[in-house]
Amino acid sequence: MKKLILLTCVVVIYSCSSIRVATDYKTNFDFKNIKTYAFSKSGIDKAELNDIDKKRILKAIDVELYNKGLRKSSIEPDIIVNFYNKTNKKIDYYPTNNYYGYGVGFGGMGHYSSSWYLNSFSYNEGVLFIDFIDFKNNELIWQGIGKGYLNSDNISKKNEIIKSMVSKILLQFPPAD
Repeated sequence: MKKLILLTCVVVIYSCSSIRVATDYKTNFDFKNIKTYAFSKSGIDKAELNDIDKKRILKAIDVELYNKGLRKSSIEPDIIVNFYNKTNKKIDYYPTNNYYGYGVGFGGMGHYSSSWYLNSFSYNEGVLFIDFIDFKNNELIWQGIGKGYLNSDNISKKNEIIKSMVSKILLQFPPAD
């Protein structure tokens, strides 16, 4: 029974740590022509994050776009990159069994008692939105959304979560036809 409880806890915690990604894009836009980008300072300033986390996200986006062959340009870039965030309070429930008892061999007399409890585990789910806006038409052409468990207690882990989330979101850019 203890193994079942342990397994349930591991599954709950593991399911909270995974990053889920969704994207949407303008289907009639030619993404092959995108070569340069710039960040939207006014948009990023509105993100409800501290400056350290904003810089972590900006750096992660820079690295991913550089690896895709895009270059940062402040003079008439092809796209404007913006990001913002949201935090969802989540609660997961899992059952536990408070078993105690004793027994005497097969067919012997024994005492057994058990009760089930429903425990909860609360956590913050971070949602990161990354938008690409066509500079010429000022239209949203691509959006990536990543959702995952936020652990703000461990700085190095937090940095890895941000890198991983940005990487998984931008893995789906440019969209495959």
